[in-house]
Amino acid sequence: MTTRIGVVTFPGSLDDSDARRAIRIAGGEPVALWHRDKDLHQVDAVVLPGGFSYGDYLRCGAIARFSPVMQTVIEQAKAGMPVLGICNGFQVLCESHLLPGALTRNDHLHFVCRDQRLRVENAGTAWTSDYGSGQEITVPLKNGEGGYVADERTLDALEAEGRVVFRYLDVNPNGSRRDIAGITNEAGNVVGLMPHPEHAVEALTGPTTDGLGFFTSAVKKLVAS
Repeated sequence: MTTRIGVVTFPGSLDDSDARRAIRIAGGEPVALWHRDKDLHQVDAVVLPGGFSYGDYLRCGAIARFSPVMQTVIEQAKAGMPVLGICNGFQVLCESHLLPGALTRNDHLHFVCRDQRLRVENAGTAWTSDYGSGQEITVPLKNGEGGYVADERTLDALEAEGRVVFRYLDVNPNGSRRDIAGITNEAGNVVGLMPHPEHAVEALTGPTTDGLGFFTSAVKKLVAS
C-alpha cells in the first residue's frame, strides 16, 4: 500500500514542492492540497510547508489558520492523523492551537539562514521514529520570526512530558526559549519545527541527508498501521 502524504499550498508557500520531493524520495506518494479545498483527498498524513502564507499579514500563520483546508486538518489531527509543520507550518500549528506557544521575531531582528545542528530529544513521535534519542543532525534553517516562546508553566510542561522534540546546538539562532527548535502534541502525531528537513534529503543539494528521517518515519508508521 502506498502512503499518501498531503502537502498544503497556501498563497505565499515556498517549500511545498521541496516537501513533496522529500516525500517521494522517502517512498511515499505526495499529494498536493490547495488551501481553499476542505477535501484532503484521502491522504494518510499532512505536511504544512515553509514560506509566507497569506503574506504573513497580521501574524505569521494567523490567516492560514482560518483557511478551509485547515478546518479539516485540525479535525483530522485531533483524531490522530500525523501532521508536520515546518517553519511557517509550525507557526500555523501554533495559531491553530494544535501546538502550544507562539513564534516571534528573531531576538536579533534579522532574517537568519544557516545550516543548523540539532539534537533529537524525542524519537517517539510519528515524524521522528527513524532517529535515535540524543542523535545530532544538521539541516538548513531560514526564518525571520522563529523565536519559540511560551509561558513558564507551558515550557515546564513540555519538558516534563518529553514534548520538546528538537533543540538547537552550538548557537540559538533566534532567541527561542530553552533552545527549543521543535515540539509535539501530547499524542505525538503533530510535530512542528523551525528548521527545514525537506532541504536535507539529497547529498547533491543539502548539507546532509539528515532530514530524510522525518519522512521515512511517517511512511513506515503509516504502513505499519
